[in-house]
Amino acid sequence: MKPPIYEPKGKAKEYGDLALNIYTGCPHRCYYCFAPSVLHRDKEKFHSEVAPREGIVEATRKQLEAEKITGKLIHLCFTCDPYPTGYDTSVTREIIKLLKEHGNHVQILTKGNGHRDFDLLDGEDWYGITLDGSESAAKAVAMLDTLRTAALDANTWISLEPVLDDRRALTYISLAKDFFVNKVKIGKLNYYKSDIDWKKFGNEAEELCQRIGIDYYIKDSLRKEMEA
Repeated sequence: MKPPIYEPKGKAKEYGDLALNIYTGCPHRCYYCFAPSVLHRDKEKFHSEVAPREGIVEATRKQLEAEKITGKLIHLCFTCDPYPTGYDTSVTREIIKLLKEHGNHVQILTKGNGHRDFDLLDGEDWYGITLDGSESAAKAVAMLDTLRTAALDANTWISLEPVLDDRRALTYISLAKDFFVNKVKIGKLNYYKSDIDWKKFGNEAEELCQRIGIDYYIKDSLRKEMEA
């Protein structure tokens, strides 16, 4: 196995300096998911055959020790979800422990539920959820509720990327502070057709963030649409 901690490239670089992917696949079946093509895997197998990468814990330990990686914010994960719904996520807990033991911090992004690991987090860590607008209202509320709990231990954030429903995205932003969210990151749907007026949406989203006083980051591809 190649060293599992790596420096992301391209659009992923906007999320963090380092990253680590724990699992071989993801069951959440987002239609816009780029991971199968990047990993050269059959899409159906990627979504149905989910397991920890073989030897991931030991490989992470060896890399941390050999490269003396410390004081970094490490993103979990890009090509998978650190909390794949319906699967045992105890390996995620082991990885978080390792990273923390070596003086690093984690930036978690999930469509699942990582509440079991909140006790490992502190004020330098980030726990975030992806809300793209495809989830039901009940699911969105349940996910936002995890942020309310996570905020007792860590910083919390919402990734609104890709935005599939601009009105719902604005609603999520307006609710963010009610759920103790520290930051929102907003990005457009890329590589797929959308009827959203990105310039209008981006400006509305930025104005709303400024008005309610929440920290935000607009991804470069959306910012370009806003400035066009």
